[in-house]
Amino acid sequence: MKTFNSGADMKKRLIDLVIRRTFKYSQEPVFKLASGAQSSYYFNCKPTMLNSEGMYLIGNLFFEIIKGMNLKDMKAVGGLTLGADPISSAIAYTYFLKGESIEAFVVRKEPKQHGTMQWVEGNVSEGDSVLITEDVVTTGGSTIKAIERARKSGLNVLGVVVLIDRQEGGKEAVEALGVPVETLLTKDEIFESYNSGNQG
Repeated sequence: MKTFNSGADMKKRLIDLVIRRTFKYSQEPVFKLASGAQSSYYFNCKPTMLNSEGMYLIGNLFFEIIKGMNLKDMKAVGGLTLGADPISSAIAYTYFLKGESIEAFVVRKEPKQHGTMQWVEGNVSEGDSVLITEDVVTTGGSTIKAIERARKSGLNVLGVVVLIDRQEGGKEAVEALGVPVETLLTKDEIFESYNSGNQG
């Protein structure tokens, strides 16, 4: 197994993977974002998040970030499906490897149409304290949706962790709700590495 000497090395390697697998760039704004806006660049995180090394790096780097947030009584991590699901799973798996235990949960885009008809899937209950996960934040709309649905299900949202912040006001929009946000990578960091040709 590949080993890393530090968290900085792990982050650098994750940026390499993001540039190779996730980052798309065009001279013209040809990419339509979830917000409806057009952009000249796009992050499709799934090829990185669903890669074994990507999962390892994401899980370990977020584990350290979450520990630094000093959250009390956090029982689970989860967010709006589909983008948040691999992140939540990677974090929960890493916790187990580190000798700890948390749950992962999924926030549906639409409520289940049969059975319990609930918005949130997983072993979480009303009153549990949770952390929301997100792959990319732009305007913050999907993150806010996940927070609102988690709260409607009776969950106590402690904060949000984001894989990539496009730095277009989304982080600030979420924090305006009184929810702290920690990001792993920013657009500026990825562009700096991309422009330097440092692609691993």
